[in-house]
Amino acid sequence: MGKQTTNVVLVGPMGSGKTSVGRRLACVLKRDFFDSDFEIVARTGVAIDHIFDVEGEEGFRKRETKMLQDLCEISNIVIATGGGIIIKEENRALLKRDSFVVYLSSSIEQLVKRTANSKARPLLEQSNNREKTIRDLVAAREEFYQEVADVVIDTTGKKLYVIINEIKKSILK
Repeated sequence: MGKQTTNVVLVGPMGSGKTSVGRRLACVLKRDFFDSDFEIVARTGVAIDHIFDVEGEEGFRKRETKMLQDLCEISNIVIATGGGIIIKEENRALLKRDSFVVYLSSSIEQLVKRTANSKARPLLEQSNNREKTIRDLVAAREEFYQEVADVVIDTTGKKLYVIINEIKKSILK
């Protein structure tokens, strides 16, 4: 991975495990952990679905870009991003500049299962068919995830410690 001050950033679709993996990875690497969605909520004082309701997806994406810029100013951290952060070219450029980016991929079935009980995913809340929505989002974003990734880790059916070990091996290369 090169210099120790490089941030490790996790990207991937909702339900791929970015927050769970990120939190544990940060402990293992002895780094601070930040979840960009959580930081947006902390900064604004309102839930993401409220931001979507009031400002629309475009308003949320602007806040997401600002948060990514701010987090990238901190060094030697682990960042879990929102699933759509890679949509904007500006964000992809920022991710590729100074970070080691891990794309956590997962099967559609696993993503549907992991998001089944979630009430805080605005793009799914508006959907009558969660599986189709997830399938469409992954299809639309896959190329962008691949573009920014330094490594791709498939999380389907894997235990957390296995995923962490795969990421550690990639970082140490």
